[in-house]
Amino acid sequence: MSETRTPIKVTQEKLAGSQVSLEIAISADRSRHAYEQVITKHMHSAQIPGFRKGKVPRQVVLQRFGVAYLKAVVLEDLVQKVLEEAIQQEEIPVLGNLQLRSVFEDLVGAFEPGAELTFVASADILPEVTLEKLQGFEVEAEEVLFDSQKVESVLREQQNARATLVPVEGRAASPEDVVIVDFAGRYTLAGEDESEPVEKEIEGGSSTDFQLELVENQFIPGFVEGVVGMAVGDTREIPVTFPTDYFQKELAGQAAVFTVTLNEIKAKELPALDDEFAQEISEFETLEALRQFLEERYQKEAQSQTDANIEAALIEALLQGLEVELPETLIRDEVNFLINQTAYQLQSQGIDAKKLMTAEIIDGMRDRTRPEAEARVRRTLALAEVAKQASLSIDKKALEAKVQELLQQKDGKNLDPERLRAALSEEMLQEQVLSWLKEHSQVTLVPPKADVTPATESEDAKRPELATQSAPSQPPQEAEKASES
Repeated sequence: MSETRTPIKVTQEKLAGSQVSLEIAISADRSRHAYEQVITKHMHSAQIPGFRKGKVPRQVVLQRFGVAYLKAVVLEDLVQKVLEEAIQQEEIPVLGNLQLRSVFEDLVGAFEPGAELTFVASADILPEVTLEKLQGFEVEAEEVLFDSQKVESVLREQQNARATLVPVEGRAASPEDVVIVDFAGRYTLAGEDESEPVEKEIEGGSSTDFQLELVENQFIPGFVEGVVGMAVGDTREIPVTFPTDYFQKELAGQAAVFTVTLNEIKAKELPALDDEFAQEISEFETLEALRQFLEERYQKEAQSQTDANIEAALIEALLQGLEVELPETLIRDEVNFLINQTAYQLQSQGIDAKKLMTAEIIDGMRDRTRPEAEARVRRTLALAEVAKQASLSIDKKALEAKVQELLQQKDGKNLDPERLRAALSEEMLQEQVLSWLKEHSQVTLVPPKADVTPATESEDAKRPELATQSAPSQPPQEAEKASES
């Protein structure tokens, strides 16, 4: 016969940090039944000299194992079972971090078979999220404008990358020339106790037949400018000052002098900017088609950045009215995701993340990534609350199509379909929420600040493969949560 379960007595108390305290009573009948089960099990399984297996008397079991031990065996299983049943009975939205608050040894001491026993546990639960408002935000966002000069800049860089160097005679070095120089650097240290200053050679600061392109910021500030105007065979003393953030600390902000001898000057002979050039660096047959592709690409980049600025402004406004106590479980999970994401990126670069990321390094990463993890959790909870109150939901068919697309792209490698589905579901819902916020808020676009470059150029734009018809697809950032670490 199966044991009849009576409702478990549970008293709940909210704790800080989105936790709940549960005072749970194990009924007298259940405590007696569990104790008798353990005694019976030991009577049938214990191997004690002088008794056949399965025929050990009850009193012998009690004497051999001890009542305290048997009670501990009972409670190790019973407390866990009753706790899980209580959570299910009360429909408590537990996230994790289940902890027994009562001292286990005290429970063993208080446990009497056939008597009620109360214990206290706690757990992280879904937090209560309060938003000051859902819509009607008035925000400003920087509008990133398409800069047509960016296309010309990319084409010039591609020309420069394929330039032919031609020796030059009869003139001085000019900007954008390529020169061959010998140089040696030195700097002066103030003497101690009013002693004479000491002149020191710069470690690694000398070279012969060094090739240098005369463009701004190509070398230590002041060096290139000093070489411009020199003729072949000239030797010149060029004063420079190392940047304050220079990697060699003893040279940071230090004034120095380089003795430079110019051995050779070469000018760049650029390839013609024509259809043949377009074919060489891209999949396009004509220069006009390449230009059109680049224009469309950078227009999209500018619009994407503007959209990102709008979303960031709306999220910031939304978060200003957010009240929530973050449960440790969500923070810990997000920290783990960020660490796994770092490991995934290292692996994709051919680096053995397991060797590099030692336990000590990972502990440090947990501390450093916690603020970012908390911010991401706050953002996710706020957007989820908007979705809930605005009754937003995702298209299940569209979700499944995305899941299958990514699984095919990755050939199923290192992707857990269920985790991928959950991550994409969250991402798609957040996209809907952001779209809804845009529709229900007032956004004013403002010019970018002076230090913001419109339509930031990616490194890909400097490579020949920039002009392929379609860029390689990458899984969304959130979908990386489905990657196995």
